[in-house]
Amino acid sequence: MRKIFFYSLSVLFLSLGYSCSSQKVTNNSDKLIVSNKLKWSERMTLSEIHRFPDPTLLDFREKPKWSYTNGLVLDAMYKVYKQTNNTKIYDYIYDFGNRMINQNGEIMTYKMSDYNLDMIKSGDAILDLYEKTNEERFRIALKTLDKQLIDQPTTTEGGYWHKKVYPSQMWLDGVYMAEPFHARYAATFQKEQEANQAFDKIIVQFDLIEKYNRDPKTGLYYHGWDESKNEKWANKTTGLSQHFWSRGMGWYGMALVDVLDYLPKNHAGRPKLIHYLNQYAEAIVKVQDQTGTWYQVLDQRNRQGNYLEATGTAMFVYTLAKGTNKGYIPKKYKNNAIKGYQGILDQFIQVDENGIVNLTKCCSVAGLGGKPYRDGSYDYYINEPIRANDPKGTGPFILASLELNK
Repeated sequence: MRKIFFYSLSVLFLSLGYSCSSQKVTNNSDKLIVSNKLKWSERMTLSEIHRFPDPTLLDFREKPKWSYTNGLVLDAMYKVYKQTNNTKIYDYIYDFGNRMINQNGEIMTYKMSDYNLDMIKSGDAILDLYEKTNEERFRIALKTLDKQLIDQPTTTEGGYWHKKVYPSQMWLDGVYMAEPFHARYAATFQKEQEANQAFDKIIVQFDLIEKYNRDPKTGLYYHGWDESKNEKWANKTTGLSQHFWSRGMGWYGMALVDVLDYLPKNHAGRPKLIHYLNQYAEAIVKVQDQTGTWYQVLDQRNRQGNYLEATGTAMFVYTLAKGTNKGYIPKKYKNNAIKGYQGILDQFIQVDENGIVNLTKCCSVAGLGGKPYRDGSYDYYINEPIRANDPKGTGPFILASLELNK
């Protein structure tokens, strides 16, 4: 009896796997949960809402927690809502803000004293909600997040620590987690003098990443830098981690193009950011695979165990597409974005029999230090778990789809 049970279970899993692997939808599109007549941006948005009916559990969570992945995906969804006027999407975003921020403007599960840059990112979704509702509790929550950035511990040159528990460390991730929010908050709420001070601090973060994390030979960026050089993952001479991690560089590229949305055209730092973006674009297209996608460890394509990875690829496509659409980088890079997007569809996108869109081959998590200790080695990056529909991939896929009008 027990053998029959396990055999039946295995057949079920095989059948589920088979249905998810099919990219062709044979059902009548009117009967699909997600219609294949929609653009990919809306299809993925509605697929995410179907997968995670509770927006506070977007990242496969068992209970609500204020975290960066919610903000990443929900802000992307808000852009889809503004194009489609699909109220189902807006209601989903509002449900997150309504439940995570109480009537006094307090953010549930958030602790400012952790000084964790990741916690700033969901402020993007709250900025969206405040833009539409003007609710005072959302404004109070936004001010709280801005206060964290005012008090955030820094390196000797003013670079934000990634977290209080990671002293003296700047990660590529952190620039994206904090700076698009910081720039938009300053542009929305602060008077000119105060806003310019915020913009100056934002430029410092990019300047320091360029100074320390960028490799002058390849133009690629190391994942982390430890000013103290005390971390086991840090080179004792440079303080740098060992490798060019795809998603780490993806975070940084998205930070560049998103901050430029709010940095005033007459700000002295604007030409620098555009210059950084041009250097960045030149570097990443050199390591783009013939499939259009990018490897988990960017410069190690022929090394055993390396693989084409979805989250970093989606981020690069978004960065290149938006950079060309805005005129920040030459138009030739649009071809790399289009090739990369087609690579995502060919290599990573699967659609099940209900029209639900799945993004496969996502590195689920990667970092440096902590417990258990993450040493930043090649073996570490290629052996982190891989899963489908990680929000660090679905969010950038939505954003890339919007930029390419797909």
